[in-house]
Amino acid sequence: MKIAISGKGGVGKTTIMALLANQFKKEGKEVLIIDADPSPHMAQTIGIKEIDKIKPIADMTELLVERSGKVKGSPFYQINPQVDDLLQKFMIEQDGIRLMVLGSIQTAEGGCACPENTVLKRMLTKLLLSPSQVVLLDMEAGVEHLGRGTIAGVDHLLIVVIPSKSSVRTARKIKKLALESGIPKISFVGNLIQDEGDEDFLQEALGETPVALFANSSIIRKAERNGQPLTQLTEQVSDAPEKLVQFLQGGG
Repeated sequence: MKIAISGKGGVGKTTIMALLANQFKKEGKEVLIIDADPSPHMAQTIGIKEIDKIKPIADMTELLVERSGKVKGSPFYQINPQVDDLLQKFMIEQDGIRLMVLGSIQTAEGGCACPENTVLKRMLTKLLLSPSQVVLLDMEAGVEHLGRGTIAGVDHLLIVVIPSKSSVRTARKIKKLALESGIPKISFVGNLIQDEGDEDFLQEALGETPVALFANSSIIRKAERNGQPLTQLTEQVSDAPEKLVQFLQGGG
């Protein structure tokens, strides 16, 4: 299963992704997180200390060009580059959760067939090996990533939205573009919910009920301030991660 998460900047995508990864791990899944945000923070969020040892795939320019099979002087790239050995080479593990950081994907214009996108899309295909494995894609904020094609082929897109008009506007735009991209399943996830008024606002503004609601948690805020990995929280934040995993595994 391949799940992507998106939303406006500052809505808590990375936080929810970390909690989701931890819940999947508790339920016996093999979890790989791919941090595809140009400003990656997932490593700190799940407690990886040796961040300098992580090699972003998109930074390996020469290797990517070589693997994508671009012919000198030609604008075209091979669509099926060999990437099997890259899958382990660029992974790092913490507490049973594996992480890859893609880094910034540079494109001259939306939809271009750059070598980074060609190789990364192929890698995502290779990573889906069995029903026991879950790949979680933490996408960059906003809507730009939907024009790059890397998100194409995911099984489910989760759009994180907080109870604010600007967040809702971005979330609705993401859903529209995702539908045009052919993503089969798209769901909203509410975050920073304080009361029923917030729940009612999201339901009315979105035109549908979010599949999970994450509370505005003081436990999470304290953990982040203290540098505590969210995957190592001893206190139960809420049952939202469990409900979200159940929804995703039930086919949504």
